[in-house]
Amino acid sequence: MNARGLRGVVAAMAALALTTLTAACGGSGGGDTGAGAAPAEVRLGFFPNITHATALVGVEKGLFAKHLGAGTTLKTSTFNAGPAAIEAVFSGAVDATYVGPNPAINAWSKSKGKAIKIVAGAASGGVFLVVKPGITTPEQLKGKKIATPQLGNTQDVALRYWLTEKGLKTDTKGGGDVHIVPQENSQTIQTFATGDIDGAWVPEPFASRLIKESGGKVLVDERDLWPNKQFVITHLIVRQEFLKEHPDTVRKLIEAHVEANDLIKSDPAGSAQTANAALQKLTGKALKPEVLDSAFKNITFTDDPIASSLVTSAEHATKVGLLDEVDLNGIYDLKILNEVLAAKGQSAISDK
Repeated sequence: MNARGLRGVVAAMAALALTTLTAACGGSGGGDTGAGAAPAEVRLGFFPNITHATALVGVEKGLFAKHLGAGTTLKTSTFNAGPAAIEAVFSGAVDATYVGPNPAINAWSKSKGKAIKIVAGAASGGVFLVVKPGITTPEQLKGKKIATPQLGNTQDVALRYWLTEKGLKTDTKGGGDVHIVPQENSQTIQTFATGDIDGAWVPEPFASRLIKESGGKVLVDERDLWPNKQFVITHLIVRQEFLKEHPDTVRKLIEAHVEANDLIKSDPAGSAQTANAALQKLTGKALKPEVLDSAFKNITFTDDPIASSLVTSAEHATKVGLLDEVDLNGIYDLKILNEVLAAKGQSAISDK
């Protein structure tokens, strides 16, 4: 084959490769104006917790589907705790997920700042250490078994740090002065009722369930441990690759997210019922009215990720030996969020 013929074959192969790549990316019409076409599917993760009501309401009310539009299908996945959600992010099984602060910090640290971005806040508060009625002081926790949702998750770190501050030792094997037992929240409801554990540091609605259904008492309201009683318990993160490839799709997610939080603020009672309907579909069981009411009142839903509390959470995780020191500079990307808020006449949010 002569040189001219060879060049023709190469050009044809390049054109074919480009056509195949374009088709794989979903075509060129009606998608993101940033880096490529809108994806055929967006995979969103969250937990069946009231602290994730932004996601529960947004999905149940069809807000995410509405904003994504007919060309993109929403696929949802639920997780018990943050580490499992982050594993899904790392594997590419989800594109965005609602998650707590410490798993997001771990994702940032392990990927050296390349895996995720925090793009919006979701909720503050709604976490308690609930114990048997006879326990009234930290010292009485010696020799007791206290549950958390998962080793290294946000509540696990918070409990370990608080115990350290009280002079009580723990380890990741369940030893020490206080025996920490990581287990799924649904299991904690059962083990607390049977007396197999003496308490749990858990988010809503599980804290209210321990109180209302099994006679538990609050030993610590985590809000009392933070300035102005504010700390991030849930925020929205996205894979950096997904954000880079589909910025307009991320914008649509954030628009739905903001609309869900606005709905919760304007109609908390109705939104609580919506969240409960979603929980029934996900878990097969709705919350009792008194539990639902208690849980919703204990949480502040906000688009602000309360960035200062994230830095403190990282310091706490480092002090209890679950995280190496990490520079969180760059973990936030609130540009799209602030553009969405500005369009609604709302104030910008700081990443400091």
